[in-house]
Amino acid sequence: MKIQKIYLFALFVIFQGLLTAQNTEISRPALIPQPSEVKWKEGSFLLPERAVVCYNSGAKKSAEWLQKLLSNTYVESYMMTGSNCMGFSMELKDELHESLGEEGYELKITKNTVSFRAATNTGLFYAVQTFRQMLPSEIEKRKVSDPVRLQQVEIIDSPRYGWRGSMIDVARSFFGPEYLKKHIDRMAFYKMNRLHLHLTDDQGWRIEMKSRPKLTELGGKSAVKNGRSGYLTQEEYKELQAYAKARNITIIPEIDMPGHIYAALMAYPELNCEEFSNLEPRMATPPQLFHEYKVGWSKLCLEKPEIYDFVAEIIGELSEITTGDYIHIGGDEIDDERYKEFVVKADSIVRENGKTTIGWEEVTQAPVNLDFISQRWNGKTESVVDTRIIESICTNFYFDHANVPGQENTNNWCQERGVSLEDAYNFTSDNANVMGVEAPVWTELVTSDDKADNRLWPRTIATAEVAWTAQKRKDFANFKERLGEHGARLDFMDINFFQSPDINWNTDRREGVFSGFMPETE
Repeated sequence: MKIQKIYLFALFVIFQGLLTAQNTEISRPALIPQPSEVKWKEGSFLLPERAVVCYNSGAKKSAEWLQKLLSNTYVESYMMTGSNCMGFSMELKDELHESLGEEGYELKITKNTVSFRAATNTGLFYAVQTFRQMLPSEIEKRKVSDPVRLQQVEIIDSPRYGWRGSMIDVARSFFGPEYLKKHIDRMAFYKMNRLHLHLTDDQGWRIEMKSRPKLTELGGKSAVKNGRSGYLTQEEYKELQAYAKARNITIIPEIDMPGHIYAALMAYPELNCEEFSNLEPRMATPPQLFHEYKVGWSKLCLEKPEIYDFVAEIIGELSEITTGDYIHIGGDEIDDERYKEFVVKADSIVRENGKTTIGWEEVTQAPVNLDFISQRWNGKTESVVDTRIIESICTNFYFDHANVPGQENTNNWCQERGVSLEDAYNFTSDNANVMGVEAPVWTELVTSDDKADNRLWPRTIATAEVAWTAQKRKDFANFKERLGEHGARLDFMDINFFQSPDINWNTDRREGVFSGFMPETE
């Protein structure tokens, strides 16, 4: 009886669509990132008052994302198993791996149907995000009650790079789970898939290590001037990873070493050399907390063999609680005759724990394993190994720098005028080793959620298009037009974004967030 009712309901939906669909011209949505192939059609699709969301084997999770999205409209939807049904259709097709890869998708809107097809649930998730951008921006805050009509279209889409990252330094000034979850939601909307957390530095240690409890008992108390202290418990870290994974984002934890490590040296003074000769210039000594901005003045005592016991404990425990494949070991701004030896040993320890090592580009001065990933920030290192590369060149991607020349409370050491939206968007590389891009925000001067939003957005949106869209499909003038149409949506998403003066934003409002769009983790 229940099945009969569902099929009768489906027939009603079809009949309703036939009665109400009209060839009314609809304004085309501003899609970001720009898809690989878009074919707009004549005619439209009227979002019905009642709809079936059907899905085939394995696609239920993706159907739930779509149903949650529709719940923010006037649509009353029901889920059922099946394929090619009228209404909304969610299909996993293994044969699409060859043409779409792991993250690509097909989205087709006809007079009566909206179909989502991909080889994986990740691809279906990104198809839903594209469809979300076609709906009124108000859905980010409240239910939409007015009729919604969408132009018919066929989209075939897949990303340029597999690594589409954002980095937040939580060591200098702490950002906790609440803000990081908001950032994850925003990243997912723009199809970004890597969140790099810089967890440790001279000013603080932000991840609980049960084998070394003083790291957070003491190192969790400090921060830069006016910054926030604190740390992630292991349970918070695990829960944050699950939240990110549900949104197809991998969290990359970084323990910066052998330098940038005063917080650990303060908590465990035995990691220092005699008379603290490893602290130069000496900005603080244990048990003093460090609240200043300067970094790169501390390092582990590399002449002590026992420091490798510490490194092995930390990497081992972090690997156990990290669900992703990567551990970042930092490794920048160090001058020590034993530096290369340390890097090789640290890389080996990471690999022994079943993870892939990432480090800032200076690390490739050492003969690390060829599976190593180099994160380039200045492009000046003479590498002795040919590794995969994440591009984070500071002139394009260091978003702690000013949005526009002269912006207050921003860094300018890499590029005095700052890093503009255009700087971020115009990055390109023809290096075959490049696996993606990542934009860091260092937090010496970023000490609140609003400041973080201001530095991250909208430049992170430019990064998303750089990482997703093929170079031949990119056009900055066109991007600016599309970005301007996202202003209201960013407002509804409660993002305190920098309103770039050369963008014709479609809003001057500051509206609150509707927190209910993204479903919780399973």
